[in-house]
Amino acid sequence: MYSEILYDVEDPVAIITLNRPAALNAWTNTMEGEIRDAIERAAADRSVVGIVITGAGRAFCAGADMNVLNSLSKADPKDGAAAATGRGNQHSPTPDGEFGGRFPYLMTIDKPIIAAVNGAVAGMAFPFSLCCDLRVVTPEAVFLTAFAQRGLIAEWGLSFLLPKLVGPAVALDLLFSSRKVRGEEAFALGLANYCVPGDELLAFCRQYIVNLSTACSPASMAVMKRQVYEQLHHGLGAAEMDSQRLMAESFGRPDFAEGVQSFMQKRSPEFRRLPL
Repeated sequence: MYSEILYDVEDPVAIITLNRPAALNAWTNTMEGEIRDAIERAAADRSVVGIVITGAGRAFCAGADMNVLNSLSKADPKDGAAAATGRGNQHSPTPDGEFGGRFPYLMTIDKPIIAAVNGAVAGMAFPFSLCCDLRVVTPEAVFLTAFAQRGLIAEWGLSFLLPKLVGPAVALDLLFSSRKVRGEEAFALGLANYCVPGDELLAFCRQYIVNLSTACSPASMAVMKRQVYEQLHHGLGAAEMDSQRLMAESFGRPDFAEGVQSFMQKRSPEFRRLPL
């Protein structure tokens, strides 16, 4: 059924694998639609107690496909913003708007979702991973916000999600510097729940869900998941919508074009200093 992901169910686990390894599983609209469809299939499958999302090859997801960003950097800012927000692919928001954004719908799924982070997590994949319920990483995992290096901002609610996990000072460090955070540091900072050897990653995640299936009530877990997110994330909808407005503005600045072009040309970016 799918061209950019793999989907496999073995009671009680559904595994969704981002499957563009040659492109480090870079995000596309096709991939997004397929992930959402697979998540909904797993949610409706009585044999599935929990869902694992991982990446093929040496990356989890390197963020937005740079060819897409390159075309956006050359487009009219209004056209680029419309394409980047993926309006044509979005589902209707929930009534209160808190979980109606691009990735927070993961929080409305009544089953545990684990991001099995096998490699790089960059750009828009960062907030995607934070919308999963747990993150299990390997020492080879690398988290990278990347937005400041592309002349962009904290996209898709990351300005809300990241401080909730690591605190505002650490969040700003990671956003300002775009420094690489490897698996063991991600665990120490609270970005990850567990850090396991790479060859044990999927087995660990699978066994975690098997343990839940034998000892924990799926109904209880569903209710507790709703409790945690509804009570903790009050305000996420406004944060994500504000980030979309700021992202649209960033597409009109020369820093975005320079950030993308410098990456494509494999050189250091030359951003203008403030004040302009």
